[in-house]
Amino acid sequence: MSILSAPIYGDFRDRIMEAYAIIQTGGKQYRVEEGDVLDIELLSEEEGASIALDAIAFSDGKSLNLGESKVSAEIVDHHRGKKLIAYKKKRRKGYERKVGHRQELTRVKITSLAG
Repeated sequence: MSILSAPIYGDFRDRIMEAYAIIQTGGKQYRVEEGDVLDIELLSEEEGASIALDAIAFSDGKSLNLGESKVSAEIVDHHRGKKLIAYKKKRRKGYERKVGHRQELTRVKITSLAG
């Protein structure tokens, strides 16, 4: 059996595409679907609050629309990310510097996408 006559399982043309949106917050872009939970830069709203995010792009599975879309999300909690270490050294000079950093993050759950 050659590769050309082999059956294709899970053909991508028969798949139903899920709706998704691309949002921008904290200087970063995220691809989100309904029900996703993600960590973003710290927001000032309280836990349990509902927020609306502007979508750069929205796809309903068939077509892609740019702008003019809203994404609703609920703030789950505020927390700090894992510790990142910045370490500098200059060899043979006795210079070493070690600084740690933990980013303040907000965990949000995407509740709905509106195109």
